[in-house]
Amino acid sequence: MAHFARLDENNQVVSVNAVDNQCILDENGQESEEVGISFLKSIHGEDSRWVQTSYNNNIRGNYAGIGFSYFEEYDIFMQEKPFPSWIINPQTVEWDPPTERPTDFNEKPYAWNEETLTWDSLENPVDTETT
Repeated sequence: MAHFARLDENNQVVSVNAVDNQCILDENGQESEEVGISFLKSIHGEDSRWVQTSYNNNIRGNYAGIGFSYFEEYDIFMQEKPFPSWIINPQTVEWDPPTERPTDFNEKPYAWNEETLTWDSLENPVDTETT
């Protein structure tokens, strides 16, 4: 099966359709994104917009899901931006914070603080007060 994401006018994914591989073969028997798009447009209308996505993340970084965005300049699908200050990293196909994660990020709990653009520790100090 081949998978195609339908995009709205803002390049946001509104649906993902599976298409039988036989429906995307060109005249030489090779899989073709263009043939798949033509097939889908014949069903959903010529004004519909489609981009192929890969369930195995073989193309375009991430498998497109509803609500994802397609970034033409990088030819990738991305989830919704988690915070306004975060920037796209086309090499890792992830959103990066403007401040690096703490070195012990994987050992201790942190939360992103958008107001200060810093990582706040979520560790609670042990209450040593006795009553």
